[in-house]
Amino acid sequence: MIMQNSLADKLAAGAATMGTHSLSSDPDIPEIIGDTGLFDYGEYCAEYSAFDMQTLYHLARAGQCANLPLMIKPDQESQGFWTQAAMGAGFKAVLFTDIRTVEDVLECHRIIAPDNPDKGGHMGVKLRRPALTGYQPDDYLDDLNSFVFTIMIEKNVALDNIDAILEMARDKGVAMTQWGPADFGFSRGQPGLMHTDDIRPFEEQVIKKSIEYGVAPRIEIGEVEQAKRYIDLGVRHFCIGWDRFILQAGLTRIGEGMRKLLETV
Repeated sequence: MIMQNSLADKLAAGAATMGTHSLSSDPDIPEIIGDTGLFDYGEYCAEYSAFDMQTLYHLARAGQCANLPLMIKPDQESQGFWTQAAMGAGFKAVLFTDIRTVEDVLECHRIIAPDNPDKGGHMGVKLRRPALTGYQPDDYLDDLNSFVFTIMIEKNVALDNIDAILEMARDKGVAMTQWGPADFGFSRGQPGLMHTDDIRPFEEQVIKKSIEYGVAPRIEIGEVEQAKRYIDLGVRHFCIGWDRFILQAGLTRIGEGMRKLLETV
């Protein structure tokens, strides 16, 4: 069964979207997220995780069980293999990292776009989970065409090339850009830059330029209160929270509460 890409549908309708991140490869996580009924998708941060192809199948099945489309964020070095593996497992979106040049956008498009005259990509008929109930290339092509293509703008050199990158991104169907303050400061030799107000002009440039080129900017935040500033800048797409940090915050809260209580015993 091929799952309808409800994230692509919302983006096509011009609706605001909200996702959340997971670094755990436990399939319970996307099922828990989906069961809340509050999120449009879950982003599996494979770049920071340990997994295999079978894990991607389990994650995608769990997401499908909970009506939650999944996005994969692969490491750049192996992005072609793992993105196509995720597509075959049933993921519905990708966030490509470390975009530096127009050529990087073209390479990402090549990885996910169908190998046909209309799209000009290199993704052929690799029916994995979509073939479990029958070999239907037409349905498979529709599924490939609905795959949501997003990219990180997170390198100093990418801002030097931002107009050309965003022009190509628009032409190749990139749905969203994602600003990456940590890698941006790191690539400038200023690893602590993201924790200062000096990062804001660069961030706002990416947001403004993305809107100018018709590619929706997405922003990652940790708390609801952080969203208002970005909404005022024109942002309508967010990915909020990381499972690891949500767990840590919850454990800290209950742990500190119990420690204070036990000190009085």
